[in-house]
Amino acid sequence: MKKKNRIYFVPTDATQSYRLQNGSPSLKSDAGISEQKQEGSLQLNFKNKSAVSYRYEMTYPPEGVDSIFKKSGYIHPIITPKGDTLTRIQPDDHYHHYGLWGPWTHTQVDGERVDFWNLGDGMGTVLFKKFKNTESGDVYASFTAVQEHIDLKTKKEPQVALNEDVQVKLWDLNRPDRYMLDYKSAFNSPLENGILFESYRYGGGIGLRFNKRWKADNCSVLTSEGNDRLTADRTNARWCIVSGESSDGKGTNGILFMSHPSNRKHPEPMRIWPIDANGEEGICFLNFALYVMKNGK
Repeated sequence: MKKKNRIYFVPTDATQSYRLQNGSPSLKSDAGISEQKQEGSLQLNFKNKSAVSYRYEMTYPPEGVDSIFKKSGYIHPIITPKGDTLTRIQPDDHYHHYGLWGPWTHTQVDGERVDFWNLGDGMGTVLFKKFKNTESGDVYASFTAVQEHIDLKTKKEPQVALNEDVQVKLWDLNRPDRYMLDYKSAFNSPLENGILFESYRYGGGIGLRFNKRWKADNCSVLTSEGNDRLTADRTNARWCIVSGESSDGKGTNGILFMSHPSNRKHPEPMRIWPIDANGEEGICFLNFALYVMKNGK
């Protein structure tokens, strides 16, 4: 099938004009939007520096920690244009937290509960399978990864309960201080009886464990509905920005999460850890979720 030509218009704060003309597309961007594989991760680069990395090889837990917490198929690190790392993996309070990933927890397979998130329970896991494609050019760099949600509980041998295509695009916004990241996930189940996603306190969508330096006194939350770090948990929003002190202490940086209007639960339910989470340190975790029970415990 002949590949169709596409035109991308990327909005910016500045007034711009566009001119269409015939020509050959460039394979790499002079602006530094590119992709490359390095040491078991696929890196999407911005301004010729790593911005977003997808881990496709296995990551093992620290020495002395049960190997049941090993994992592939997650995004880490996410790095700001100024070089600050915003994500964290394998914190000692939650070894199953892996940067930015898809945290599915309460599901049913043939009447049995299977949890693909809490790895320590040994019910399931999510692992990288293969890449469908990678590409880069003047406007964006992207990849599509196939991930397998593996049921470790209901059969004698592990079985694939969900096939997932994760498409990630890093967009150049023609701004030196920011970039845009699109994250799209599509599922299908090979199981004869399918899989049931149960109601639970929270889960699905994407989860992000933020860097260790952001705590109660230097990390803030603001949502489209005006909620903050104290009130945003278990609310819905069209967007949510999480920001905190930069590593040099001379400013702030952060991530703006935007729910797409076509999402099933738009405006998106959110789980944001209370400010006294983890021994009153106020460490930040966000689940931009498919479901959050308002009165769950």
